Amino acid sequence: MRLIKFNLALLVGCAWSVLVFAQAPAVSTAVQPFALTQVRLTAGPFYQAQQTNLQYLLDFDSNRLLAPFEREAGLTPQAAPYGNWESSGLDGHIGGHYLSALALAVAATGDKELNSRLDALLQRLTKVQQAYGSGPDAGYLGGIPGGRQLWQQIRAGQINSELFSLNQRWVPLYNLHKTFAGLTDAWLLAHKPQAKSLLLNLGQWFLQVNAGLSGAQIQQLLVSEHGGLNESLTDLAAISGDPAYLQLAQRYSQQSLLTPLLQQQDQLSGLHANTQIPKVIGFWRVGASAGLPDWQQAAQFFYQTVIERRSVVIGGNSVREHFHQADDFRPMLEDVEGPETCNTYNMLKLAKLLYLQSGDTRYLNFYERASYNHILSSQHPQHGGLVYFTPMRSGHYRMYSAHDQSMWCCVGSGLENHSKYNELIYAHAGGELLLNLFIPSTLLWPEQGLQLALTTAFPDDNSVRLTVLQAPGAGKLQRISIRRPAWQGAPLQLRLNGQAVQTRDLRPGYVSAALALQAGDVLSFSLDPQLRLEQLPGQRANDHKAADVAANYAVLYGPVALAQPLPPLKGEQLKFVADDSRMGHIAAGALCPEGAAPLLVGEPQAFLQSLQRLPGPLAFAAPGLQAARPQIWQQQPVAQLVPFFRVHDQRYQIYLQQVATAAYPAFVKAATARAEEEALLAARTLDQIQPGQQQPEVEHQYQGEASQSGNNNGRHWRDSRNWFSYQLTDALKQATVLRLEYFSGDAGRQFSVLLNGQLLADVVLQPMSEAGIYSVDYVIPQALLQHSEKGRHQLKFVAKAGSVAGGIYGIRLLKP
Repeated sequence: MRLIKFNLALLVGCAWSVLVFAQAPAVSTAVQPFALTQVRLTAGPFYQAQQTNLQYLLDFDSNRLLAPFEREAGLTPQAAPYGNWESSGLDGHIGGHYLSALALAVAATGDKELNSRLDALLQRLTKVQQAYGSGPDAGYLGGIPGGRQLWQQIRAGQINSELFSLNQRWVPLYNLHKTFAGLTDAWLLAHKPQAKSLLLNLGQWFLQVNAGLSGAQIQQLLVSEHGGLNESLTDLAAISGDPAYLQLAQRYSQQSLLTPLLQQQDQLSGLHANTQIPKVIGFWRVGASAGLPDWQQAAQFFYQTVIERRSVVIGGNSVREHFHQADDFRPMLEDVEGPETCNTYNMLKLAKLLYLQSGDTRYLNFYERASYNHILSSQHPQHGGLVYFTPMRSGHYRMYSAHDQSMWCCVGSGLENHSKYNELIYAHAGGELLLNLFIPSTLLWPEQGLQLALTTAFPDDNSVRLTVLQAPGAGKLQRISIRRPAWQGAPLQLRLNGQAVQTRDLRPGYVSAALALQAGDVLSFSLDPQLRLEQLPGQRANDHKAADVAANYAVLYGPVALAQPLPPLKGEQLKFVADDSRMGHIAAGALCPEGAAPLLVGEPQAFLQSLQRLPGPLAFAAPGLQAARPQIWQQQPVAQLVPFFRVHDQRYQIYLQQVATAAYPAFVKAATARAEEEALLAARTLDQIQPGQQQPEVEHQYQGEASQSGNNNGRHWRDSRNWFSYQLTDALKQATVLRLEYFSGDAGRQFSVLLNGQLLADVVLQPMSEAGIYSVDYVIPQALLQHSEKGRHQLKFVAKAGSVAGGIYGIRLLKP
């Protein structure tokens, strides 16, 4: 590992926007953001989302959020903590996000009530931190259950780290990162001195925790999900002026992820997606501050890989929270646990860094698309509930959080998402004003003496107006540059007070004009969004030629992904707001059978040309969509496409299956057969587990010793040289078969399978004639079911001496 060399003077006392680029190479196209306090949203869907989020923030009870912090400090909490993830091991993580969200909301809106709440939280947290006294825990602040004991173990080098646990606790480093980030934002965005004091104390404590650990021990810690601690430590280096933090930030950068990225290699398949993105943000930040341009290039390679090869039309990525194979997006269409909102939250942070460094509008193209289609759509417009998974499976739906019951990670990041839509609408470079996003807002630029208002009803209407409220001083504003979106059809034609303006292409991706502005001037132009189709990544143009295979297309209008709202299935009454159950964020209702959602029959371009714009808000009649199985719906689906961000509380489809007219009958027949087979298996399934994935393992109470998990060609697995176990649910004791999936390459391994403490099978994995994954069914004697407790079966895999238990690639409990 290289020694860090950096200019401390450049780090001390810098504002965050400057700090980010402290040691980046001089790039003439680099731009600067405006502070959130200088931009205010005024109308439109982003403004409505921001206002809805303000109320959601106010609905939280600060006493309940603080309860885990007070409990761990030995104080008496003033209220019971929230339930759900806040009382099942990740206690306090929402509190950290809440600090960030309040700081963002205060800066972006000036809301006085939220500002007072932030002050009160910081005062209470100061008392919590002081309660740790002057011993080894001095400066600590956190809600992690048993935190004192945990950090004592870490100091002593006692480290038992797995992907989603550290010393038998649920991702405590990730949890700690949320506290660091919340305090950092409260200082840098809301300028609260108390937050700075809390942060520096916490930072000094963390330095001491790691003081005696070797590099190898820290890399062992980093096996467990740890958020963006390297980014937080980079912030601390700037805020404190202490180079020890930047040195620790480099040590807290996971080499197993960084090394292939430095070599421009995509080894992401099978990795837990959102675990990686904050690390990469940290790679970029450490690289920028420590003069390591190859680290920044590694982060840029990661970004390009995820955006260009691993993302869908809404800008999101991952299935069941993991990166699937880059050339196979079938899991995206089959699974209900589609793109996770946290992933896009973090990818937007990375895109912002890369844009500000380079001024390259390609990063804004993604930023705009992801903001409209994933982030904006992830909030319920009435009650403000937030979405975890956004299924790409046609005919499925989403679940929304209840503010007093749902405490998921995507609630925490969601609280931040809808506070900061202001951040990149405008930017500047010297005396040049850059207009990046077409969102109604005002800008105050006191250094230039400029104040203006942007008005538009985009995407419902394409006209945009910039009205000068206060003119800049003479010779100050050099030019205004308007971003030319990648989706723009006709060239941008600027008009000042109705008269055509001469423009120049001085900055790539922008149209620029030098204007002598006066108060009351109006600069106007029209956007020209084009309707277009975008095929599912990983599909080739000919993939749908076989009679039983469909291609999949999404429809875009400019940056806006369109979706078809769908009615309920016959006989169902779905709920869309989650309860407080551990997995309540998953839309677990019936699957829409394959091929049952309306299909695009015929040639794609002919379908595109058939779309008819409807009067009023953006919507299109889509006469080319045909319902192959109308009998499954409560009412006939309406052949209409609308912006996905306006589809709520119902089933939908974004990717339309497309088949040639001649292939349509054969496709329907084959799809119906597959759907019946899928439905039969689903009807028999009492419970199932995907070993090696976080959510299924947490839900099924995974435990183990000497166990490891991994990915094999897109399939997750777990094995052990000792044992590992899960709990399976079978409330009525109906199970007759345990189906296990194995890999042919593990032939020769020997282990026992125990159910409820009794031997179900002694297994010796046999060589197979064909390589790959295969399944074996084990008949369950009724006597074994009687040993279950409260309808739960304990399933345990125990390795024989000198062998390995597993790998287990899938577990399914079946009834007759």
